[in-house]
Amino acid sequence: MQRIEIYDTTLRDGSQSEGVSFSLQDKMLICHRLDELGVDFIEGGYPLSNPKDAAFFQEARGLKLQTAKLLAFGMTRRKGLSAAEDVGLKALRDAQTEYVTVVGKTWDLHVTEVLGVSLQENLDMIADSVAYLTGEGRKVIYDAEHFFDGFKANPDYALKTIAVAAQAGAVLVCLCDTNGGSLPEQVTQCVRQARHTLSTPIGIHPHNDSGLAVANALAAVAAGAVQVQGTINGIGERCGNVDITTVIANLRLKMGYDCLKKDSLIHLTETSKYIYEIANLNLVNNQPYTGASAFAHKGGMHVHAVNKIAGSYEHVVPELVGNSRRILVSELSGVSNIAAKAGKKFNILHDRDTLKKVLDQITELENQGYQFEAAEASFELIVRRQIGRLRKFFDLKSYRCAISRQANGKPVTKATLSVIANKREINASAEGDGPINALDAALRYALEPEFPAIADLHLVDYKVRVVNGRAESAAKVRVIIEFRSPEGVFGTIGVSENIIEASWQAIADAVEYRLIHAEEAAAKVPPANAAV
Repeated sequence: MQRIEIYDTTLRDGSQSEGVSFSLQDKMLICHRLDELGVDFIEGGYPLSNPKDAAFFQEARGLKLQTAKLLAFGMTRRKGLSAAEDVGLKALRDAQTEYVTVVGKTWDLHVTEVLGVSLQENLDMIADSVAYLTGEGRKVIYDAEHFFDGFKANPDYALKTIAVAAQAGAVLVCLCDTNGGSLPEQVTQCVRQARHTLSTPIGIHPHNDSGLAVANALAAVAAGAVQVQGTINGIGERCGNVDITTVIANLRLKMGYDCLKKDSLIHLTETSKYIYEIANLNLVNNQPYTGASAFAHKGGMHVHAVNKIAGSYEHVVPELVGNSRRILVSELSGVSNIAAKAGKKFNILHDRDTLKKVLDQITELENQGYQFEAAEASFELIVRRQIGRLRKFFDLKSYRCAISRQANGKPVTKATLSVIANKREINASAEGDGPINALDAALRYALEPEFPAIADLHLVDYKVRVVNGRAESAAKVRVIIEFRSPEGVFGTIGVSENIIEASWQAIADAVEYRLIHAEEAAAKVPPANAAV
Protein backbone atom coordinates (compact mmCIF):
# COMPACT_ATOMS: atom_id res chain seq x y z
CA MET A 1 0.00 0.00 0.00
CA GLN A 2 1.57 3.29 -1.10
CA ARG A 3 2.07 5.90 1.61
CA ILE A 4 1.07 9.54 1.07
CA GLU A 5 2.74 12.10 3.32
CA ILE A 6 0.49 14.58 5.11
CA TYR A 7 2.06 18.01 5.49
CA ASP A 8 0.10 20.30 7.81
CA THR A 9 0.39 24.08 7.46
CA THR A 10 -2.35 25.07 9.92
CA LEU A 11 0.13 27.03 12.03
CA ARG A 12 1.25 29.20 9.09
CA ASP A 13 -1.20 29.17 6.18
CA GLY A 14 -4.09 28.51 8.55
CA SER A 15 -3.18 31.50 10.71
CA GLN A 16 -3.63 33.70 7.63
CA SER A 17 -7.35 32.94 7.69
CA GLU A 18 -9.54 35.94 8.44
CA GLY A 19 -10.34 36.10 12.15
CA VAL A 20 -7.69 33.55 13.20
CA SER A 21 -4.76 34.42 15.45
CA PHE A 22 -2.88 31.70 17.30
CA SER A 23 -1.01 32.51 20.48
CA LEU A 24 2.36 30.90 21.16
CA GLN A 25 0.65 28.49 23.55
CA ASP A 26 -2.00 27.71 20.91
CA LYS A 27 0.72 26.79 18.45
CA MET A 28 2.41 24.48 20.92
CA LEU A 29 -0.88 22.75 21.76
CA ILE A 30 -1.77 22.32 18.08
CA CYS A 31 1.68 20.86 17.44
CA HIS A 32 1.09 18.17 20.04
CA ARG A 33 -2.39 17.38 18.70
CA LEU A 34 -1.17 17.09 15.09
CA ASP A 35 1.64 14.82 16.19
CA GLU A 36 -0.86 12.63 18.04
CA LEU A 37 -2.96 12.46 14.87
CA GLY A 38 0.09 11.21 13.00
CA VAL A 39 0.79 13.84 10.34
CA ASP A 40 4.24 13.60 8.77
CA PHE A 41 5.18 17.30 8.72
CA ILE A 42 4.11 20.34 10.73
CA GLU A 43 4.97 23.72 9.25
CA GLY A 44 5.54 25.96 12.24
CA GLY A 45 5.76 29.36 10.56
CA TYR A 46 8.26 31.84 9.17
CA PRO A 47 10.81 32.58 11.92
CA LEU A 48 11.68 36.00 10.49
CA SER A 49 8.12 37.26 9.99
CA ASN A 50 7.23 38.13 13.61
CA PRO A 51 8.51 37.69 17.19
CA LYS A 52 5.87 35.05 17.97
CA ASP A 53 7.10 32.71 15.22
CA ALA A 54 10.69 33.29 16.27
CA ALA A 55 9.75 32.45 19.87
CA PHE A 56 7.85 29.37 18.69
CA PHE A 57 10.95 27.83 17.13
CA GLN A 58 12.89 28.56 20.30
CA GLU A 59 10.22 26.80 22.39
CA ALA A 60 9.80 24.01 19.86
CA ARG A 61 13.36 22.81 20.36
CA GLY A 62 12.10 21.14 23.51
CA LEU A 63 9.20 19.40 21.76
CA LYS A 64 9.36 15.63 21.76
CA LEU A 65 7.33 14.75 18.69
CA GLN A 66 6.62 11.07 18.12
CA THR A 67 5.62 11.09 14.47
CA ALA A 68 5.82 14.53 12.88
CA LYS A 69 8.79 16.51 11.64
CA LEU A 70 8.67 20.23 12.40
CA LEU A 71 9.58 22.61 9.57
CA ALA A 72 10.49 26.27 9.34
CA PHE A 73 9.13 28.10 6.30
CA GLY A 74 10.74 30.89 4.32
CA MET A 75 11.43 32.37 0.90
CA THR A 76 14.27 32.28 -1.60
CA ARG A 77 17.07 34.80 -1.16
CA ARG A 78 16.41 38.42 -2.05
CA LYS A 79 17.73 39.81 -5.29
CA GLY A 80 21.23 41.25 -5.25
CA LEU A 81 22.34 39.19 -2.22
CA SER A 82 24.13 35.92 -1.84
CA ALA A 83 22.26 33.19 -0.03
CA ALA A 84 24.73 33.34 2.85
CA GLU A 85 23.98 37.08 3.30
CA ASP A 86 20.20 36.74 3.28
CA VAL A 87 18.68 37.17 6.75
CA GLY A 88 15.63 35.09 5.84
CA LEU A 89 17.71 32.07 4.94
CA LYS A 90 19.82 32.55 8.04
CA ALA A 91 16.63 32.52 10.10
CA LEU A 92 15.62 29.22 8.49
CA ARG A 93 19.03 27.79 9.29
CA ASP A 94 18.93 29.06 12.87
CA ALA A 95 15.47 27.60 13.50
CA GLN A 96 17.35 24.31 13.81
CA THR A 97 14.68 22.15 12.22
CA GLU A 98 15.78 19.08 10.29
CA TYR A 99 13.51 20.07 7.41
CA VAL A 100 12.84 23.54 5.98
CA THR A 101 10.43 24.66 3.30
CA VAL A 102 11.47 27.31 0.79
CA VAL A 103 8.95 28.96 -1.51
CA GLY A 104 9.97 30.47 -4.83
CA LYS A 105 8.41 32.03 -7.91
CA THR A 106 7.24 29.89 -10.82
CA TRP A 107 5.00 32.24 -12.79
CA ASP A 108 7.00 34.55 -15.06
CA LEU A 109 4.48 37.32 -14.35
CA HIS A 110 5.51 37.30 -10.69
CA VAL A 111 9.19 37.10 -11.54
CA THR A 112 9.33 40.16 -13.78
CA GLU A 113 6.42 42.25 -12.45
CA VAL A 114 6.37 41.47 -8.71
CA LEU A 115 9.95 40.57 -7.85
CA GLY A 116 11.32 42.80 -10.60
CA VAL A 117 14.12 40.45 -11.63
CA SER A 118 15.07 38.66 -14.80
CA LEU A 119 13.93 35.10 -15.43
CA GLN A 120 17.51 33.88 -15.05
CA GLU A 121 18.02 35.74 -11.77
CA ASN A 122 14.94 34.01 -10.36
CA LEU A 123 16.38 30.63 -11.33
CA ASP A 124 19.62 31.58 -9.60
CA MET A 125 17.73 32.70 -6.48
CA ILE A 126 15.98 29.32 -6.28
CA ALA A 127 19.14 27.29 -6.86
CA ASP A 128 21.28 29.35 -4.48
CA SER A 129 18.72 29.20 -1.66
CA VAL A 130 18.17 25.46 -1.84
CA ALA A 131 21.89 24.76 -2.20
CA TYR A 132 22.78 26.99 0.77
CA LEU A 133 20.31 25.34 3.13
CA THR A 134 21.26 21.87 1.92
CA GLY A 135 24.88 22.76 2.55
CA GLU A 136 23.93 23.76 6.08
CA GLY A 137 22.60 20.27 6.68
CA ARG A 138 18.91 20.98 6.14
CA LYS A 139 16.52 18.82 4.12
CA VAL A 140 14.71 21.23 1.81
CA ILE A 141 11.14 20.95 0.54
CA TYR A 142 10.70 23.40 -2.31
CA ASP A 143 7.25 24.98 -2.76
CA ALA A 144 6.73 26.12 -6.35
CA GLU A 145 4.35 29.05 -5.85
CA HIS A 146 1.73 29.64 -8.58
CA PHE A 147 3.01 26.57 -10.43
CA PHE A 148 -0.22 25.87 -12.30
CA ASP A 149 -0.76 29.48 -13.39
CA GLY A 150 2.92 29.63 -14.34
CA PHE A 151 2.63 26.42 -16.34
CA LYS A 152 -0.33 27.77 -18.28
CA ALA A 153 1.51 31.00 -19.06
CA ASN A 154 4.99 29.62 -19.79
CA PRO A 155 5.30 25.87 -19.33
CA ASP A 156 8.98 25.64 -20.26
CA TYR A 157 9.98 28.24 -17.67
CA ALA A 158 7.74 26.77 -14.97
CA LEU A 159 9.42 23.40 -15.42
CA LYS A 160 12.88 25.02 -15.33
CA THR A 161 12.15 26.53 -11.91
CA ILE A 162 11.37 23.18 -10.31
CA ALA A 163 14.24 21.50 -12.15
CA VAL A 164 16.83 23.87 -10.66
CA ALA A 165 15.35 23.34 -7.18
CA ALA A 166 15.68 19.58 -7.58
CA GLN A 167 19.21 19.85 -8.99
CA ALA A 168 20.23 22.05 -6.03
CA GLY A 169 19.21 19.33 -3.59
CA ALA A 170 15.50 19.67 -2.76
CA VAL A 171 14.20 16.40 -1.34
CA LEU A 172 10.68 17.11 -2.62
CA VAL A 173 9.14 19.65 -4.97
CA CYS A 174 5.61 20.75 -4.09
CA LEU A 175 3.41 22.20 -6.82
CA CYS A 176 1.25 25.03 -5.42
CA ASP A 177 -2.14 26.05 -6.80
CA THR A 178 -1.73 29.35 -4.97
CA ASN A 179 -4.70 31.11 -6.56
CA GLY A 180 -6.91 28.03 -6.21
CA GLY A 181 -8.17 28.38 -9.76
CA SER A 182 -7.11 25.11 -11.37
CA LEU A 183 -9.35 22.25 -12.46
CA PRO A 184 -8.59 18.60 -11.65
CA GLU A 185 -7.74 17.71 -15.23
CA GLN A 186 -5.23 20.59 -15.35
CA VAL A 187 -3.68 19.40 -12.10
CA THR A 188 -3.38 15.88 -13.48
CA GLN A 189 -1.63 17.12 -16.63
CA CYS A 190 0.81 19.33 -14.71
CA VAL A 191 1.71 16.69 -12.13
CA ARG A 192 2.40 14.15 -14.85
CA GLN A 193 4.59 16.64 -16.71
CA ALA A 194 6.47 17.52 -13.53
CA ARG A 195 7.06 13.85 -12.78
CA HIS A 196 8.36 13.35 -16.31
CA THR A 197 10.76 16.29 -15.80
CA LEU A 198 12.02 15.36 -12.30
CA SER A 199 13.19 12.27 -10.50
CA THR A 200 12.53 14.11 -7.21
CA PRO A 201 9.22 13.28 -5.45
CA ILE A 202 6.28 15.62 -6.11
CA GLY A 203 3.78 17.14 -3.65
CA ILE A 204 0.60 19.20 -4.05
CA HIS A 205 -0.47 22.38 -2.22
CA PRO A 206 -4.00 23.35 -3.40
CA HIS A 207 -6.12 26.30 -2.34
CA ASN A 208 -9.92 26.27 -2.45
CA ASP A 209 -10.88 29.42 -4.36
CA SER A 210 -12.81 27.38 -6.93
CA GLY A 211 -14.17 24.91 -4.39
CA LEU A 212 -11.98 22.19 -5.90
CA ALA A 213 -9.09 21.90 -3.46
CA VAL A 214 -9.94 18.37 -2.31
CA ALA A 215 -10.61 17.20 -5.86
CA ASN A 216 -7.33 18.72 -7.02
CA ALA A 217 -5.40 17.09 -4.17
CA LEU A 218 -6.83 13.67 -4.98
CA ALA A 219 -6.20 14.18 -8.71
CA ALA A 220 -2.58 15.04 -7.96
CA VAL A 221 -2.13 11.92 -5.84
CA ALA A 222 -3.69 9.75 -8.54
CA ALA A 223 -1.21 11.30 -10.99
CA GLY A 224 1.76 10.48 -8.78
CA ALA A 225 2.07 13.12 -6.04
CA VAL A 226 3.31 11.61 -2.77
CA GLN A 227 2.63 14.51 -0.40
CA VAL A 228 -0.42 16.70 0.27
CA GLN A 229 0.00 20.06 2.00
CA GLY A 230 -3.07 21.55 3.65
CA THR A 231 -4.73 22.64 6.90
CA ILE A 232 -7.12 21.10 9.40
CA ASN A 233 -10.65 22.19 8.44
CA GLY A 234 -9.31 24.00 5.36
CA ILE A 235 -8.69 27.28 7.19
CA GLY A 236 -6.48 29.71 5.33
CA GLU A 237 -6.35 32.91 3.34
CA ARG A 238 -9.33 33.88 1.16
CA CYS A 239 -11.36 30.67 0.61
CA GLY A 240 -8.85 28.59 2.50
CA ASN A 241 -6.43 25.75 1.89
CA VAL A 242 -7.39 22.19 1.17
CA ASP A 243 -9.05 20.55 4.17
CA ILE A 244 -6.69 17.70 4.96
CA THR A 245 -9.26 16.01 7.19
CA THR A 246 -11.36 15.38 4.07
CA VAL A 247 -8.28 14.46 2.03
CA ILE A 248 -7.07 11.99 4.65
CA ALA A 249 -10.45 10.26 4.89
CA ASN A 250 -10.73 9.97 1.11
CA LEU A 251 -7.18 8.69 0.73
CA ARG A 252 -7.65 6.04 3.39
CA LEU A 253 -11.26 5.00 2.89
CA LYS A 254 -11.87 5.58 -0.82
CA MET A 255 -8.50 5.30 -2.57
CA GLY A 256 -6.65 2.73 -0.51
CA TYR A 257 -3.59 4.82 0.31
CA ASP A 258 -1.69 4.69 3.58
CA CYS A 259 -1.40 7.94 5.58
CA LEU A 260 -1.24 8.96 9.23
CA LYS A 261 -0.71 6.33 11.90
CA LYS A 262 -2.61 3.08 11.60
CA ASP A 263 -5.11 3.74 14.39
CA SER A 264 -5.44 7.52 14.12
CA LEU A 265 -8.30 7.88 11.62
CA ILE A 266 -10.82 7.53 14.45
CA HIS A 267 -9.38 10.74 15.97
CA LEU A 268 -10.09 12.82 12.85
CA THR A 269 -13.37 14.32 14.09
CA GLU A 270 -12.08 15.22 17.55
CA THR A 271 -8.98 16.85 15.99
CA SER A 272 -11.18 18.87 13.66
CA LYS A 273 -13.27 20.13 16.59
CA TYR A 274 -10.17 20.84 18.65
CA ILE A 275 -8.72 23.13 15.96
CA TYR A 276 -12.04 24.97 15.63
CA GLU A 277 -12.01 25.56 19.38
CA ILE A 278 -8.38 26.74 19.48
CA ALA A 279 -8.98 29.03 16.48
CA ASN A 280 -12.19 30.36 18.11
CA LEU A 281 -14.20 29.51 15.00
CA ASN A 282 -17.71 28.12 14.73
CA LEU A 283 -17.91 24.49 13.73
CA VAL A 284 -19.03 23.83 10.15
CA ASN A 285 -21.84 21.33 10.60
CA ASN A 286 -21.92 20.14 7.00
CA GLN A 287 -18.18 19.56 6.77
CA PRO A 288 -17.56 16.19 5.09
CA TYR A 289 -16.71 13.30 7.39
CA THR A 290 -16.14 15.35 10.57
CA GLY A 291 -19.11 17.77 10.69
CA ALA A 292 -22.01 17.27 13.09
CA SER A 293 -24.38 16.91 10.13
CA ALA A 294 -22.14 14.62 8.07
CA PHE A 295 -24.13 11.57 9.18
CA ALA A 296 -27.36 13.27 10.31
CA HIS A 297 -30.64 11.99 8.88
CA LYS A 298 -33.85 13.99 8.88
CA GLY A 299 -36.18 12.80 6.10
CA GLY A 300 -38.47 9.99 7.19
CA MET A 301 -37.67 7.87 4.13
CA HIS A 302 -33.94 8.21 4.81
CA VAL A 303 -34.27 7.26 8.47
CA HIS A 304 -36.46 4.28 7.66
CA ALA A 305 -33.82 2.99 5.25
CA VAL A 306 -30.86 3.71 7.54
CA ASN A 307 -32.52 1.83 10.38
CA LYS A 308 -32.62 -1.23 8.12
CA ILE A 309 -29.33 -0.83 6.24
CA ALA A 310 -26.97 1.90 7.50
CA GLY A 311 -25.05 2.06 4.22
CA SER A 312 -28.19 2.84 2.25
CA TYR A 313 -27.75 6.55 3.04
CA GLU A 314 -24.17 6.67 4.40
CA HIS A 315 -21.10 6.46 2.18
CA VAL A 316 -18.82 5.28 5.02
CA VAL A 317 -19.28 4.05 8.58
CA PRO A 318 -19.27 7.24 10.74
CA GLU A 319 -17.23 5.66 13.53
CA LEU A 320 -14.28 5.10 11.17
CA VAL A 321 -13.53 8.83 11.34
CA GLY A 322 -14.62 9.26 14.96
CA ASN A 323 -18.06 10.62 14.08
CA SER A 324 -21.51 9.20 14.80
CA ARG A 325 -24.93 8.90 13.24
CA ARG A 326 -27.59 11.37 14.31
CA ILE A 327 -31.33 11.03 13.77
CA LEU A 328 -33.08 14.38 13.59
CA VAL A 329 -36.70 15.06 14.35
CA SER A 330 -38.79 17.64 12.53
CA GLU A 331 -41.98 18.08 10.57
CA LEU A 332 -40.26 16.07 7.82
CA SER A 333 -39.91 13.09 10.17
CA GLY A 334 -41.86 9.89 10.14
CA VAL A 335 -42.48 7.63 13.10
CA SER A 336 -39.25 5.85 12.16
CA ASN A 337 -37.32 9.00 13.12
CA ILE A 338 -38.97 9.07 16.53
CA ALA A 339 -38.41 5.35 16.97
CA ALA A 340 -34.75 5.64 16.04
CA LYS A 341 -34.26 8.62 18.32
CA ALA A 342 -36.15 7.52 21.41
CA GLY A 343 -37.61 4.06 20.86
CA LYS A 344 -35.01 1.94 22.61
CA LYS A 345 -34.27 4.49 25.30
CA PHE A 346 -37.90 4.71 26.44
CA ASN A 347 -39.10 1.23 25.47
CA ILE A 348 -41.50 2.54 22.84
CA LEU A 349 -39.76 1.14 19.77
CA HIS A 350 -42.87 -0.79 18.72
CA ASP A 351 -45.49 1.43 20.37
CA ARG A 352 -46.77 3.02 17.19
CA ASP A 353 -49.57 4.97 18.92
CA THR A 354 -47.12 6.72 21.26
CA LEU A 355 -44.65 7.32 18.45
CA LYS A 356 -47.44 8.89 16.39
CA LYS A 357 -48.49 11.14 19.30
CA VAL A 358 -44.93 12.37 19.71
CA LEU A 359 -44.62 12.96 15.97
CA ASP A 360 -47.91 14.88 15.87
CA GLN A 361 -46.77 17.15 18.70
CA ILE A 362 -43.39 17.75 17.04
CA THR A 363 -45.14 18.61 13.77
CA GLU A 364 -47.48 21.07 15.51
CA LEU A 365 -44.66 22.73 17.43
CA GLU A 366 -42.50 23.10 14.34
CA ASN A 367 -45.45 24.73 12.62
CA GLN A 368 -45.22 27.34 15.39
CA GLY A 369 -41.52 27.90 14.77
CA TYR A 370 -39.80 25.26 16.92
CA GLN A 371 -36.90 23.19 15.58
CA PHE A 372 -35.59 20.21 17.49
CA GLU A 373 -32.47 19.24 15.53
CA ALA A 374 -30.29 21.21 17.97
CA ALA A 375 -32.66 20.93 20.94
CA GLU A 376 -32.51 17.27 21.84
CA ALA A 377 -33.14 17.88 25.53
CA SER A 378 -36.43 19.64 24.78
CA PHE A 379 -37.35 16.75 22.48
CA GLU A 380 -36.69 14.25 25.27
CA LEU A 381 -38.97 16.18 27.61
CA ILE A 382 -41.77 15.93 25.03
CA VAL A 383 -41.31 12.15 24.85
CA ARG A 384 -41.24 11.85 28.64
CA ARG A 385 -44.44 13.88 28.88
CA GLN A 386 -46.20 11.57 26.39
CA ILE A 387 -45.21 8.39 28.26
CA GLY A 388 -45.87 9.79 31.72
CA ARG A 389 -42.24 9.89 32.83
CA LEU A 390 -41.81 13.64 33.11
CA ARG A 391 -41.09 14.58 36.70
CA LYS A 392 -41.94 18.25 37.29
CA PHE A 393 -39.56 19.76 39.84
CA PHE A 394 -41.02 23.26 39.81
CA ASP A 395 -43.82 25.36 38.36
CA LEU A 396 -43.53 29.01 37.48
CA LYS A 397 -46.06 31.39 39.04
CA SER A 398 -44.64 34.61 37.60
CA TYR A 399 -41.49 36.45 36.59
CA ARG A 400 -40.64 40.07 35.94
CA CYS A 401 -37.57 41.67 34.32
CA ALA A 402 -36.80 45.36 34.75
CA ILE A 403 -34.08 47.28 32.95
CA SER A 404 -33.06 50.74 34.05
CA ARG A 405 -30.36 52.98 32.65
CA GLN A 406 -28.12 54.75 35.14
CA ALA A 407 -26.83 58.28 34.85
CA ASN A 408 -23.44 56.95 33.71
CA GLY A 409 -25.15 55.23 30.78
CA LYS A 410 -24.75 51.71 32.14
CA PRO A 411 -27.94 49.60 32.10
CA VAL A 412 -28.92 47.62 35.19
CA THR A 413 -31.15 44.55 34.87
CA LYS A 414 -33.04 42.88 37.68
CA ALA A 415 -35.27 39.81 37.51
CA THR A 416 -37.73 38.63 40.13
CA LEU A 417 -39.67 35.39 39.99
CA SER A 418 -41.95 33.14 41.98
CA VAL A 419 -41.91 29.36 41.62
CA ILE A 420 -43.57 26.44 43.36
CA ALA A 421 -41.12 23.71 44.35
CA ASN A 422 -41.52 20.94 46.91
CA LYS A 423 -45.06 22.21 47.58
CA ARG A 424 -43.98 25.66 48.67
CA GLU A 425 -43.71 29.02 47.03
CA ILE A 426 -40.20 30.41 46.60
CA ASN A 427 -39.51 34.02 45.63
CA ALA A 428 -36.13 35.17 44.37
CA SER A 429 -34.50 38.09 42.61
CA ALA A 430 -31.12 38.67 40.99
CA GLU A 431 -29.27 41.19 38.88
CA GLY A 432 -27.52 40.25 35.67
CA ASP A 433 -25.73 41.54 32.60
CA GLY A 434 -29.05 41.39 30.77
CA PRO A 435 -32.57 40.04 31.27
CA ILE A 436 -31.66 36.47 30.34
CA ASN A 437 -28.67 36.37 32.66
CA ALA A 438 -30.72 37.93 35.46
CA LEU A 439 -33.62 35.52 34.96
CA ASP A 440 -31.28 32.52 34.93
CA ALA A 441 -29.56 33.76 38.08
CA ALA A 442 -32.89 34.30 39.88
CA LEU A 443 -34.07 30.79 39.01
CA ARG A 444 -30.83 29.28 40.26
CA TYR A 445 -31.02 31.34 43.45
CA ALA A 446 -34.55 30.03 44.04
CA LEU A 447 -33.92 26.36 43.27
CA GLU A 448 -30.32 25.53 44.16
CA PRO A 449 -31.05 25.13 47.90
CA GLU A 450 -33.72 22.57 46.98
CA PHE A 451 -31.88 20.99 44.05
CA PRO A 452 -28.08 21.44 44.28
CA ALA A 453 -27.53 19.60 40.97
CA ILE A 454 -28.38 22.84 39.16
CA ALA A 455 -24.92 24.12 40.08
CA ASP A 456 -23.47 21.70 37.50
CA LEU A 457 -25.50 23.26 34.68
CA HIS A 458 -23.56 25.79 32.60
CA LEU A 459 -24.64 27.86 29.61
CA VAL A 460 -22.31 27.33 26.62
CA ASP A 461 -23.99 29.14 23.71
CA TYR A 462 -27.06 31.24 23.04
CA LYS A 463 -28.63 31.69 19.61
CA VAL A 464 -31.67 33.70 18.61
CA ARG A 465 -33.35 33.86 15.22
CA VAL A 466 -36.42 35.57 13.81
CA VAL A 467 -39.05 33.03 12.75
CA ASN A 468 -41.49 35.16 10.75
CA GLY A 469 -39.59 38.20 9.51
CA ARG A 470 -42.63 39.72 7.81
CA ALA A 471 -44.00 40.65 11.21
CA GLU A 472 -40.96 42.90 11.66
CA SER A 473 -40.44 43.91 15.30
CA ALA A 474 -43.52 41.87 16.35
CA ALA A 475 -42.04 38.69 14.85
CA LYS A 476 -41.66 35.47 16.75
CA VAL A 477 -38.13 34.57 17.76
CA ARG A 478 -36.62 31.14 18.23
CA VAL A 479 -34.07 30.84 21.03
CA ILE A 480 -31.77 27.82 21.20
CA ILE A 481 -29.47 27.55 24.21
CA GLU A 482 -26.64 25.09 24.53
CA PHE A 483 -25.74 23.85 28.02
CA ARG A 484 -23.05 21.67 29.51
CA SER A 485 -23.65 19.37 32.48
CA PRO A 486 -22.42 15.97 33.65
CA GLU A 487 -24.75 14.49 31.01
CA GLY A 488 -22.72 16.23 28.30
CA VAL A 489 -23.59 19.12 26.00
CA PHE A 490 -27.26 19.48 25.09
CA GLY A 491 -29.62 22.04 23.60
CA THR A 492 -33.05 23.39 24.53
CA ILE A 493 -35.47 25.65 22.68
CA GLY A 494 -38.14 28.29 23.21
CA VAL A 495 -40.33 30.24 20.77
CA SER A 496 -42.32 33.40 21.44
CA GLU A 497 -42.95 36.92 20.19
CA ASN A 498 -41.12 37.93 23.39
CA ILE A 499 -37.42 37.05 23.45
CA ILE A 500 -37.39 36.84 27.25
CA GLU A 501 -40.27 34.37 27.26
CA ALA A 502 -38.61 32.26 24.55
CA SER A 503 -35.41 32.28 26.59
CA TRP A 504 -37.29 31.34 29.74
CA GLN A 505 -38.75 28.28 28.00
CA ALA A 506 -35.26 27.13 26.97
CA ILE A 507 -33.80 27.77 30.43
CA ALA A 508 -36.67 25.98 32.18
CA ASP A 509 -36.30 22.96 29.90
CA ALA A 510 -32.58 22.81 30.65
CA VAL A 511 -33.16 22.88 34.42
CA GLU A 512 -35.84 20.18 34.18
CA TYR A 513 -33.61 18.01 31.98
CA ARG A 514 -30.65 18.37 34.34
CA LEU A 515 -32.69 17.59 37.45
CA ILE A 516 -34.35 14.54 35.90
CA HIS A 517 -31.02 13.03 34.95
CA ALA A 518 -29.41 13.94 38.26
CA GLU A 519 -32.25 12.31 40.20
CA GLU A 520 -32.17 9.17 38.08
CA ALA A 521 -28.40 8.91 38.48
CA ALA A 522 -28.56 9.48 42.24
CA ALA A 523 -31.33 6.94 42.70
CA LYS A 524 -29.54 4.49 40.41
CA VAL A 525 -32.81 3.82 38.68
CA PRO A 526 -32.97 1.11 36.00
CA PRO A 527 -32.12 2.23 32.45
CA ALA A 528 -34.78 4.37 30.82
CA ASN A 529 -35.69 1.51 28.48
CA ALA A 530 -36.68 -0.73 31.38
CA ALA A 531 -40.36 -1.47 31.81
CA VAL A 532 -42.25 1.06 33.89
